[in-house]
Amino acid sequence: MDRNLDLPAGLMLQRELEEQGMKFLLNKHTEEITGKQRVKAIRFTDHTVLEADLVVMAVGIRPQIELARNTGLDVNRGVIVDDYMHTSIPGISAVGECAEHRGIAYGLVAPLYEQGMVLAKRLAGAATEGYEGSVTSTKLKVSGVDVFSAGQFKDAADTRSIRIQDDVDGVYKKMVIKDGQLIGAVLFGDTTDGASLFSLIKSGENISGREKEILLGVPSGGSGSGPSVAERMASMPDDEIVCGCNGVTKASIGDAVLNKGCNTLGAIKSCTKASASCGGCKPIIENLLTYYAGDNVGEQTKEGICGCTSYDRDEIVAQIKEMGLKSVKEVMNVLGWDQPEGCSKCRPSLNYYLGMIWPAEYTDERVSKFTNERYHANIQKDGTYSVIPRIYGGVTSPAELIKIATVAEKYDVPLVKFTGGQRLDLLGVQKENLPKIWEELDMPSGFGYGKALRTVKTCVGNTFCRFGTQDSIEMGIRLEKKLDKMVAPAKVKLAVSGCPRNCAEATIKDLGVVAIDGAWEIHVGGNAGVKVRAAELLCTVKTDAEVEEWTYSYLQYYRENAKWNERTAAWIERVGLDHVKEALADRDVRLALVERLEVTLGHTVDPWKEIIQDEKLRKNFTPLSGAEPVTH
Repeated sequence: MDRNLDLPAGLMLQRELEEQGMKFLLNKHTEEITGKQRVKAIRFTDHTVLEADLVVMAVGIRPQIELARNTGLDVNRGVIVDDYMHTSIPGISAVGECAEHRGIAYGLVAPLYEQGMVLAKRLAGAATEGYEGSVTSTKLKVSGVDVFSAGQFKDAADTRSIRIQDDVDGVYKKMVIKDGQLIGAVLFGDTTDGASLFSLIKSGENISGREKEILLGVPSGGSGSGPSVAERMASMPDDEIVCGCNGVTKASIGDAVLNKGCNTLGAIKSCTKASASCGGCKPIIENLLTYYAGDNVGEQTKEGICGCTSYDRDEIVAQIKEMGLKSVKEVMNVLGWDQPEGCSKCRPSLNYYLGMIWPAEYTDERVSKFTNERYHANIQKDGTYSVIPRIYGGVTSPAELIKIATVAEKYDVPLVKFTGGQRLDLLGVQKENLPKIWEELDMPSGFGYGKALRTVKTCVGNTFCRFGTQDSIEMGIRLEKKLDKMVAPAKVKLAVSGCPRNCAEATIKDLGVVAIDGAWEIHVGGNAGVKVRAAELLCTVKTDAEVEEWTYSYLQYYRENAKWNERTAAWIERVGLDHVKEALADRDVRLALVERLEVTLGHTVDPWKEIIQDEKLRKNFTPLSGAEPVTH
């Protein structure tokens, strides 16, 4: 915990995090981290010991000053500079994280720009005031809790402070005032006023008589109402940095609005990168947008697929096709991602879109997938994995059951369970045993972990049931064998019922086939999850071949048009069943969709078999040397 955090705010943060299950050891000094190849424990200077498997050290940055010291420059924590960025040797200047000014080495980008501006003016021969230090702010979300601090927020003999503390709602606010000026602030739980308080700190305007109004949002009884938002924006210097993360000045915002037509927050973000990182400056950016654009402020009507971009799904897919983009990195670079490495939302979605568009050319990018899909098994809460082999249509054999039982006994699988999709789930498998289990099972992956076809549930149909009108088992197996390696925007579940009694629960599946006298009904868009949705009737067909044609074309149309992580139920609600019916009405269109699906499936391999045969991939499952296995 930050030792500089205001004490009441720090205690509230600690209490909140303890309620989430975290434990704190404060005022401890580490003496030794024990363990040879893997950490075992931490020993403190007070002789207490804490067992640990993982140690994370948040130590910030430290200036690299060896070169400067060897050159003869005066150094302390950093290279010592004066108010004009001179070092102790004439002709050498320093700015940024390597520089130490008045005893402070800043580890932030905003002071770098402010120091650089002073240095640039000096080098250009322009008159400039010296650098007097930077007022810094921090806005964080600590495990779901918002925290903000700026300036000097500790009380001193020559300061006054005003604060509120609401332990019920978990809100704390404090302002520190000196000579009528706001010099520091701390916010906990509610940080919406952080940007405006930081602006007041930097402007140095007199807030006498308005302290309560500013902090509490209520009239204070003071004599004046203070400057309006427009007046504050007008008085802000053009060279003031409003986005410290990306070094964007007020003038840059004005230029984007007045000369480049950026009249929405999203447009300003794309053009200047302002508010594209932590977002703490967003309120000031919005005020500047209103100040410059006036009544011409546009509505923010479109959201990107994540915070890294303003492009939506359709725009990204169109650009990938039009420009022939073939990798996740290429898409992010060409389309100007705000975050160069992307995030956990956009990387998996781009990985899917690229594979869907270029099935013959694109290589699946493992690092852009979630843990379950990287290890091709479903991770459980205790760190072990579950293995679900493919059992087509829920139909197995004594030999297959014996094989599963033998493997489960050999590797001490704690639990074997029938799933809701008529399969067997081996639960509690150690990660290092996954490839060996897959190899000895010699069965296809059931994709119980991925955004892919999961199961095709069947009833016994007319094979045994006296009410059955069609062979649902055979139809289910045919569909599952065709689609068993199909990846999709989200998980997909199918079912085939042999009569309208619907024992396979086909009408709450992503696609369900229900037999009626002399025909088959195909129902789509169902869901039995958190939000239960009954499937809708797509069509009624007479032959088995028509069932396959409509099923494959519908699923490919969904693959090509749904958003990443969008289940068929949500997709159907968004686009409407009539739209899908119209799109699939032409048989030539259906056959073209089927052909594209077959091309994709032709380039898809069973991941279990691929890992079994590739020694390099198997190494990903090898535990770190000395690592302890998970115990039950």
